[in-house]
Amino acid sequence: MGAGITLALGITTFRDVEIVWGIVWNATFTLVAIIIASLIFDEAGFFEYLAVKFVRFSKGSGRRLFVFIILLGALISAFFANDGTALVLTPIVYSILVRIGAKKEGILPFIMATGFIADAASMPFVVSNLVNIVTASYFSISFLEYSIVMLIPDLVAILSSIAFLWIFYRKSIITEYDHEVTFSREEIRDPLVFRIAAPFIIILVTVYALGGAIGIPVALISVPAVAILTIISIMSRKIDVKSAIMNAPWQIVLFSLGMYIIVFGMGREGVTVVLANVVSHLQNLPGPLSVLSSGLFFALVAALMNNMPSVMIINLSLSHLSASSMMIYTNVIANDIGPKFTVIGSLATLLWIHSLEKKKVARVSGLYYTKVGLAVGLPVLSLTLISLWLTFLIIP
Repeated sequence: MGAGITLALGITTFRDVEIVWGIVWNATFTLVAIIIASLIFDEAGFFEYLAVKFVRFSKGSGRRLFVFIILLGALISAFFANDGTALVLTPIVYSILVRIGAKKEGILPFIMATGFIADAASMPFVVSNLVNIVTASYFSISFLEYSIVMLIPDLVAILSSIAFLWIFYRKSIITEYDHEVTFSREEIRDPLVFRIAAPFIIILVTVYALGGAIGIPVALISVPAVAILTIISIMSRKIDVKSAIMNAPWQIVLFSLGMYIIVFGMGREGVTVVLANVVSHLQNLPGPLSVLSSGLFFALVAALMNNMPSVMIINLSLSHLSASSMMIYTNVIANDIGPKFTVIGSLATLLWIHSLEKKKVARVSGLYYTKVGLAVGLPVLSLTLISLWLTFLIIP
């Protein structure tokens, strides 16, 4: 509706719609494809199997399990995007905690940690977050080039998330539990899809890297790959593939297109110039202050207006400014972690809250979410931004 209004008022034109579609199609179809894959593997029992394995590795220690759940969330976010983690892992974590006898107050730290890490650890690959895909597509950054730069910041984000979530919830995390959690063969609903999950991920990431080197858009790799996975799942007739396809966030296609049209119009009316002037002053600050101040500013914009319009309008501003590569990656990190400051910050958070309410897990108020988001998110974001600055000292 917003995009339609900008067209009706003449703020944007149909030629702009064509330009915008050229920018967003790769990102949106990639995300939808990845989430369909995650839902198919979830239906097959793959993620629940991983979760049970992590419970066993914890050997009855609730604190060790807390760390392992965060690591599992980071792993799923890396390969299946932050939205996939929000949709898939949250109900699994709740189910496992109920199975080990955790009380309601003992479940909340794990649920909050799952929601937080979904975004905070969604930066290692281009496909880990819609923000990453949009930015990499806009600035023509290859899959491998992106991953090399983001390796250290992602590790810092994961480790600092564990540290600060631990500090915040140290008194609420369960100390011990019965670790004899069983996982029967019957819970593997599709043995064929279950067995190909790990090879599928490895092959897909390898092809992403090779395809990126010769300029193939990630959507042209992910969509055919997931189509083949879908056909295999349909032929095996073991799981509800229709449900996985129907539950994919197809609305993200219209959301991305409409939001970018609005942002394009805002840019035309001078918003990008204003933002470019702000960034111009911030990036001239000495040492890591330029990255820290810019990153915190971008994060605030993301938290207040949602990270999709935020990353889009700031990308346009950085393009207008001819900003450095470091500032482009600063924008990505800020729009991956900064949205944790508010409940409206990212689509993954909204999906996470929807998942909590749908499964009747818990109700998390906006005030409480912001309290946790600021207490944990600010130091995690700051340390991650500093690690980016150090990375560019190593990789000019």
